[in-house]
Amino acid sequence: MPLSALALVVLAGLIHACWNIAAKKADGDVRFAFFIAFFTVLVWAPVGLCLGWQQLPTWRAEDWACVGASGTIHVLYFIVLLRGYRKADLTVVYPMARGSGPLISSMAAIALFGERISTLGFGGIAAVALGVFLIAGGPGIWRNPLDPQRRGRLHKGMQYGLLTGLAIASYTLVDGYSVKVLLLSPILMFYVACCFQALLLTPALRDRKRAVQHWQRQWKYALLVGAASPVSYVMVLYALQIAPLSHVAPAREVSMLFAALLGGHLLGEGDRLARLAGAVCIGLGVIALSWG
Repeated sequence: MPLSALALVVLAGLIHACWNIAAKKADGDVRFAFFIAFFTVLVWAPVGLCLGWQQLPTWRAEDWACVGASGTIHVLYFIVLLRGYRKADLTVVYPMARGSGPLISSMAAIALFGERISTLGFGGIAAVALGVFLIAGGPGIWRNPLDPQRRGRLHKGMQYGLLTGLAIASYTLVDGYSVKVLLLSPILMFYVACCFQALLLTPALRDRKRAVQHWQRQWKYALLVGAASPVSYVMVLYALQIAPLSHVAPAREVSMLFAALLGGHLLGEGDRLARLAGAVCIGLGVIALSWG
């Protein structure tokens, strides 16, 4: 992986971990997902309109279909992710999601796009998987019979994390195809997909009284996520243009280094030692991927 692509992925990982902590603290639902999409469309409107004026007239039906699919999958991603954050710890949901998604997308990229990866690269993927396992609880996942409530919360976190990971793998493949094969602008593609998201999520505001209550509590978090999340993801899309998807997707797990430290400290979630060890494994996996 080129160093420029690796630098983009590392910076994107820091931003991604920070906005996920904000999303966890917001304790939001589908309405919060709409607020995020709304602020994304609003904050990034000057860039989206400038690029769209020049490029949208040249888009073909296939381009629009891929962007529409991306927006739809991102809606499912946010709904499942936010529900997982309400029912479980960020330091369980986040690593399961961020670990399973890229691993699935990497294997799919190798199978569908004919991308190649070295033995060292496969070792990096294995290290990422081990790190995710440790952060999610390690061998304690199958033990801890004395605390069924905590065990149940852990299992819910893993389930929602895996479902979120499946959504991540799906939109990663669609978006990777859009920027690598269709050669769409990463910024414009993401912006138009966010417009689709806002339209799809509008029915969540049918109960206006509850929507206003949620808005009053969550708009600051939504503004932060809406402004920051496009930055991190567009960095990843640009990295996809100069490096194989099967390398970029797992390398995104460097965000776990930040989530394990920031999330455990700011949210007061336990098992810091095991989760820090998992973060180290993920970091080593990222280095192996960058070389392989």
